[in-house]
Amino acid sequence: MRKSLHAYPFFATSLILLAACLFTSSCTNNSQAEAKKKDSSGTHPDPMSLELRFTADMLDNKKDPSCGMPVTAGMSDTVHYHGKVIGFCSKECKAEFQKSPDKYIVASEMK
Repeated sequence: MRKSLHAYPFFATSLILLAACLFTSSCTNNSQAEAKKKDSSGTHPDPMSLELRFTADMLDNKKDPSCGMPVTAGMSDTVHYHGKVIGFCSKECKAEFQKSPDKYIVASEMK
């Protein structure tokens, strides 16, 4: 004569708990593997491609001192100069400014 699982409540409960544990551990391992796969690429997203790093509100100048571009057009780099945050449209403009800051500071139209 065969008995149903209802006759063994401990066995049925154990079987359900085992199935639940296996299911949750497989989901956790899958998400960890995906995260590791993303991290192992060795590349990081370029923050400049996602959005502008600096806004005109964060800067003390109205124009890029090297080329004259308005800061409202977007700045990609900054430098601190005499307690002020000066924004630049490119690394090249920043490098040019750093060669002779006193020469270029007048063109920046400070706020």
